[in-house]
Amino acid sequence: MPLYRDAGVVLRTYKLGEADRIVVLLTRGRGKVRAVAKGVRKTRSKFGARLEPTSHVNLQLHEGRELDVVTQAESVETFPQIRADLDRLGRAAAILEVIDQVAQEGEENEPLYEMLLGGLRTVENRTSPLVTPAFFLKLLAADGVGLMTDECIECGRTDELVALDLEGGGFRCATHRDGLAVSPGAVVLMQQILGGGLSWALDQPTTAATWEVDHLAHTAMERHIDRRLKALRLIEHT
Repeated sequence: MPLYRDAGVVLRTYKLGEADRIVVLLTRGRGKVRAVAKGVRKTRSKFGARLEPTSHVNLQLHEGRELDVVTQAESVETFPQIRADLDRLGRAAAILEVIDQVAQEGEENEPLYEMLLGGLRTVENRTSPLVTPAFFLKLLAADGVGLMTDECIECGRTDELVALDLEGGGFRCATHRDGLAVSPGAVVLMQQILGGGLSWALDQPTTAATWEVDHLAHTAMERHIDRRLKALRLIEHT
């Protein structure tokens, strides 16, 4: 079997047999990869500990017909704050779950890989509840289904934006109101997130508008991937 090296982030793992584990990764050079880590459940080796969700690792793998085989894994980033904080862990888990849904197996997508790393680093270093919804909004834009937030999608009006039309792909004004109601505060936050003001948005105190944006972004993402986010349940109880 051909041997190759790559860098990757562990998205999720699940058991295989009595001793092995299947690891799902987003890699820099090969997109989403499914690989077997042999024997990691039988011993308490550092090798297995390096292959936990959120781990950023350098890998050596053998290419297989259906599943590759991990032969080496070296830690690059472990994100200790995420692992020590249930709130951060829940938000990181939602990011990993979404990436697992949108990434394609065997298709290189370095921008998505870099975006995932940036998202995890932000969760690691920021406590704002907006980190994950902001990631979702930016990922939707990167996937070509971003929301228009600067003006009404019906008439181009830039004031009195009062509703989010997910089907239409953006805000609607009071005259052409249709979709989910949106407060002025939520409008400003979403405009800043998608308009170059992400750092400003993350620095704002948590208000009702924060949770409104969180709900709207999760709703938009679940519509995009056509499934309920399991990690969202963890976030809702932290």
